[in-house]
Amino acid sequence: MALGISSRTADGPFVLLISDRPSERAALERAIALVMDCRAVSAGRPVPPGRPHLIILDLPPAQAAALEPALTHRGRPVPRLVLVRGEPAKPSPHIRQLPAAAPRQLVLANVFAMIEAVTRSVETRRQKLVGRVTDATAIVSELFDSAALGAGLQRADVERGTELVLAAISEAGITDWLAEVWRHDIGVYQHTLGVAGHAASFGAQIGLSRIDLARLVRSALLHDIGKSRIPSEILNKPGRLDPEELRLMQRHPVIGAELLRAQGSFEDEVIDVVLHHHERLDGTGYPDRLRGRAISDLVRIVAICDVFSALTERRAYRKPASPAEALAIMVDGSGHLDPDLLRVFAPVMLGGDALAA
Repeated sequence: MALGISSRTADGPFVLLISDRPSERAALERAIALVMDCRAVSAGRPVPPGRPHLIILDLPPAQAAALEPALTHRGRPVPRLVLVRGEPAKPSPHIRQLPAAAPRQLVLANVFAMIEAVTRSVETRRQKLVGRVTDATAIVSELFDSAALGAGLQRADVERGTELVLAAISEAGITDWLAEVWRHDIGVYQHTLGVAGHAASFGAQIGLSRIDLARLVRSALLHDIGKSRIPSEILNKPGRLDPEELRLMQRHPVIGAELLRAQGSFEDEVIDVVLHHHERLDGTGYPDRLRGRAISDLVRIVAICDVFSALTERRAYRKPASPAEALAIMVDGSGHLDPDLLRVFAPVMLGGDALAA
């Protein structure tokens, strides 16, 4: 990494420095700011929002321990440099420790080395994510093209797509996954990958087993496969559909389920999601007007991810809703979505990268 003056942006990478020594805090902040945005706070002050690249703690043990809940970012641990007063803590792979009395030059040497290592790691993860999104997009595109042409869907392709989504969400988190997916204008494929990403995040958060989580993501990847047989002018129409167009659009769950049944290699649970992801708890959905417990848990989860994705995605004819706005709309639609699952889903989506491992 070439060390030099960095741009300081609200959304860019930053170092979080928390210290109860004003003069040392100011000196470290000035030096670190030459390389990366440094947000320095005194003891007892609120911790800035966002996930820092690096945390530097220069506090007595009791104050550091009290801060721990605010510094614990669910998912990938944030690298940390602790300036120790008293006995060192138990060794940890992501924590480096120095005596608080160490010379400032030594502290800064360690800070710069950690920034370089974290930056290199972030770039490696980014490149890996780009590759996974590219591969997953190609797989979804191939699945939709094959379905449109009446060719068979390759179960191996679906499994590969599922693994790509699960690996990417585990390593990078839902926020980075969506940012990379949304860099491409890929229409229905973009929506499919968004729903699959949300499903992977949500399923992991509620503790699904590896087998159930894979089935959930597989279902999400295939939930709209019936749209492969819907005319593109209807799929991409910016305004309201007329009655005949709406009737055709509402056929896509049945078309998708028939495609998968004809394959003979997809589980009934997956076909159930494809057929019923537009059903509503109050019985006003389609195609079968299922009500209440007749709608399976897997369908309920994908339905929530589907609606949330649709509301927060870019559209040519409207601005995307923020996560908070989308959730408010979903809660407002009383009787449509499972309220208990929605209560669990809300903090997962508002937490952004909560599920990155």
